[in-house]
Amino acid sequence: MGSNRLSGAAAVAVLASLLSTTGAAQWIDYPTPGTPRLPDGTPNLLAPAPRTADGKPDLTGVWRGAGPLYRFNIAQDLNPADIQPWAEALFLQRVRDSRKDSPLARCLPVSVPFHNFFNLTRIVQTPALIVMLYESPNSPHRTVFTDGRDLPKDPNPTWLGYSVGRWEGDTLVVTSAGFNDRGWLDSAGHPQSESFRLTERLRRRDFGHMDFEMTVDDPKVFTRPFTVKRERLLAADTELLEDVCENERDASHLSGGAGIVLSPALLATYAGVYELAPGREAVVTVTGDLLFVQGLGEPKLPLLAQSETAFVSTATPTGFEFIKDAQGKVTHLMVRGADGDRKAVRKGASAPAQRR
Repeated sequence: MGSNRLSGAAAVAVLASLLSTTGAAQWIDYPTPGTPRLPDGTPNLLAPAPRTADGKPDLTGVWRGAGPLYRFNIAQDLNPADIQPWAEALFLQRVRDSRKDSPLARCLPVSVPFHNFFNLTRIVQTPALIVMLYESPNSPHRTVFTDGRDLPKDPNPTWLGYSVGRWEGDTLVVTSAGFNDRGWLDSAGHPQSESFRLTERLRRRDFGHMDFEMTVDDPKVFTRPFTVKRERLLAADTELLEDVCENERDASHLSGGAGIVLSPALLATYAGVYELAPGREAVVTVTGDLLFVQGLGEPKLPLLAQSETAFVSTATPTGFEFIKDAQGKVTHLMVRGADGDRKAVRKGASAPAQRR
């Protein structure tokens, strides 16, 4: 099982089931029938993609989430003008509140984009429909109809919406609409509205790799559509784990305490580029009255202030402390984690344009 199955708040919800059952009872190491193998018995993930009787790519299998880069903050590549002011304000408030009202924390269903980045998904493909089973306590399954029907004209809004699919060559194109406005697009708290329309493109390029593309179009939340492209990997020789949400008991663990509020002017003195090691940098930026930190190729994470110089991540058990010289100028950043402290020297007071 990959590390992307257990991260942030999701790890807490899954932990209880891991402790209460044995791995042998869940077939997590049972060889998946029909899997091509290398001479040493390991799955050959570069073998040709399987096809159904009608010649279409067969997406059937257990697939890992699309990785950590966007699962905490799906809008991290957008500019401030790309997000409606009310939606940005709500997102920042949810971050300040340590996501205590997250659907995941309240044992409510989570959104389709949330599922696409977290944990495992089993795809079961038939000629007329495709079923997606999620390793999640709140949203166990989703149906994509591929029988030629259109989306409902006036649907009753639901958590996972309504989905239809069609084939464009070897790519499955899934269009979904009819969502309610209670879902969170990511674990940090970007909202969705009933105008939300989602387009996903899935192409199994070989046995173990799937090109995945997701376009978010919600004009009430964002001023323009945007697309995220990632890769999904086959999780061979494993199965989904049962995961049960226990209402208030889980909610108490999944919500944290809020930090203190610092002025944007003070936060601006911390913005800049910090070098952890040659070629490894962390970029600190300011949005409103919150700091964000992002490493190259890593998620953009908000930080909550615990004092004027000490902050904690809302997604990982990592602390950040800004160190100043005798003149009050920030010279470096201490990153405090379970494996010890790391010093990041400040290189500049502003982030590169493409990283803002």
